[in-house]
Amino acid sequence: MPELPEVETVRRGLMPALEHARLSGLRLHRPNLRYAFPERFAEQLEGAEILRLERRAKYLLFHLDTQAVWVTHLGMTGRFQVTDIDGQSLALDGNYYHAVRPDPKHLHVQVLATKAGVTRLIDFYDPRRFGFMLLLRPDELYAQGWYKGLGLEPLSDALNADALHALFSTRRTPLKSLLMDQTLISGLGNIYVCEALWRAALSPDLPGERLSHAKAAELTLAVREVLEEAVAAGGSSISDFASASGELGYFQHRFRVYDREDEPCLRPGCGGTIARKTHSGRSTFYCPACQKG
Repeated sequence: MPELPEVETVRRGLMPALEHARLSGLRLHRPNLRYAFPERFAEQLEGAEILRLERRAKYLLFHLDTQAVWVTHLGMTGRFQVTDIDGQSLALDGNYYHAVRPDPKHLHVQVLATKAGVTRLIDFYDPRRFGFMLLLRPDELYAQGWYKGLGLEPLSDALNADALHALFSTRRTPLKSLLMDQTLISGLGNIYVCEALWRAALSPDLPGERLSHAKAAELTLAVREVLEEAVAAGGSSISDFASASGELGYFQHRFRVYDREDEPCLRPGCGGTIARKTHSGRSTFYCPACQKG
């Protein structure tokens, strides 16, 4: 499933084409993704201008001049593709591993976006159809249980050493599970939590209440660094993820611990071996030798 860096990569890829663009000609190739599309979806988007494109946790929020918010969740395999009217993919700034062509049979949504006299085609593909799209007024959005329950945004100033220490200081739950609790910190997924804990030399089993303020500062920095590096790398392409230009991210080539069970730890001077265990049904990769904090 795309995690925060992948969704942020998509947002940044869509912004040049979609912010301040006017929408037209929406076409739905099926009646639903995970859920049915909103009633009169095409009609309500026709002629609307996208004022800004935001990300909250793993949700993309297209704020429209109609006072509505077009909400998109990529699910496990959802992806946008931006092309010119001749069908040529638009390149994004940055370095990517290689491009992939989406299968036309998984094309479910198409819309035209016109900005500064240039019209582009925005396609949405989703092979497994676990993604979804909603159209809500801001007050409706903020009232949604899945939205108002989201925790701190990890790439914002809200996540700092004081906040993290206060958040975990009364909890006996292991750090790995706490970091993946979306009601505490929103958008963190399994890959980047494993990587951040390794960088901070913290055991995934350490109870939150035993996290010192100093280590909370180190963990906060590790979370921010690994997310920002992943965004710069275009995310991690383990299966289906691709950016809005069709490029695969390459952060998976920088993993220090994730999916490296039985391989040597890459921390200089450690000499340990990466192990795997399970927290809340998810695989945790860590080094027992150096992640003891």
